[in-house]
Amino acid sequence: MNTFTKKLKNFFTKTDGLLWMLSLAAIVFSILLISSMQRTSEYNFLVSQIVAIIIGYFLAICISLVEYENILKYWIVFGVIGLLLIILVFVFGFNVTGTDDTAWIRLPGGLSFQPSELIKLIFIITFTKHLQILKEKNKLTSLFGVLSLLLHMAIPVVLIHFQGDDGTVLVFIFMFLIMAFVGGVQIRYFLIMLLAFAVSAPIIWKFFLNDEHKNRFIALFDLDGNSLTNYGWQQYQGKVSIASGGLYGEGLGNGMRVSSQIVPEQENDFIFTVAGEELGFIGCILLLTILVAIIVKIIINATKARDYTGKMICVGVFSMIFTQTVVNIGMVLGFLPVVGITLPFFSSGGTSILSVLIGIGLVQSVYYHKDESVTPDGVIKSKKYKYKFENQNPIY
Repeated sequence: MNTFTKKLKNFFTKTDGLLWMLSLAAIVFSILLISSMQRTSEYNFLVSQIVAIIIGYFLAICISLVEYENILKYWIVFGVIGLLLIILVFVFGFNVTGTDDTAWIRLPGGLSFQPSELIKLIFIITFTKHLQILKEKNKLTSLFGVLSLLLHMAIPVVLIHFQGDDGTVLVFIFMFLIMAFVGGVQIRYFLIMLLAFAVSAPIIWKFFLNDEHKNRFIALFDLDGNSLTNYGWQQYQGKVSIASGGLYGEGLGNGMRVSSQIVPEQENDFIFTVAGEELGFIGCILLLTILVAIIVKIIINATKARDYTGKMICVGVFSMIFTQTVVNIGMVLGFLPVVGITLPFFSSGGTSILSVLIGIGLVQSVYYHKDESVTPDGVIKSKKYKYKFENQNPIY
């Protein structure tokens, strides 16, 4: 028993305890919101969410113990798994009620699985390795190197676009931009990409966006038109729900608008409206504070990483959580079009919470091994034992 206690203490000493606590605070908050909203639905979102959380934390702990360099060694395997998952969606994919994309695979027991959520994590691993290879070969600033990175990003983006899941496409694009920028790609290439996007924007609008996508953009500006009764309905009602909560809210389980389910997808993409109505402005600020604290802590861990790859893994997880948070809150408040992106940690959805917790596990792996060094022969020694390099150059 003493041995187990000692190992447990050592684990929480070497991992980022504050990040564990912040993620747990977000999870508890989300369970409160989902359990309150549960009264409005016959489907038990809460049970499936708790099961996914338990599995997610188990995987996060296991991953945190694994040397992240060992995870990166299998980047090709992860890449192949990612491609197979995308292909499986084209073969067996189906639409979940309330969505307009074919991005789910049906599992036994009436459960569903969204592969694109896990593909985000695979992208973080493979893109980190890609950046590392280019950096080691001094090709990170070359045109060829940048084009190879663009191709890397384009593969999941194009395939997932054809599944109709353009919300996830948006997340991939911003993950690519943030990781590439922090990874060392020069600003001139981003300016070229920005110019190319500006030139191609009319073409994208005319040929790549369907009427529904266009109407969601138009709804942001058509404040006096019919959009409030169709494409702008969800955002309008969501804002009314948030405003109705006032400073302190109606109290958990007491929100009349939550009970009436007037806001579509309030358990998922629009979970923020439940917090606004039932916990008020104070509850919304608390929710956002927890998310911001998690994001900032991941950034801090990136700066403490022992090497380039550790930093980029943290940056990848940061970009995933940051992008989803900004886009989700933006679309709920009516600043951005509705694109079907979940709020990290808070929205119901087993695959979504699994991907976020596994991402936390990757960050914890970087933190857990930050006080170790990799020698040229691959042997890892802990700095706490005062191991010193003699006539050796760091590998990064």
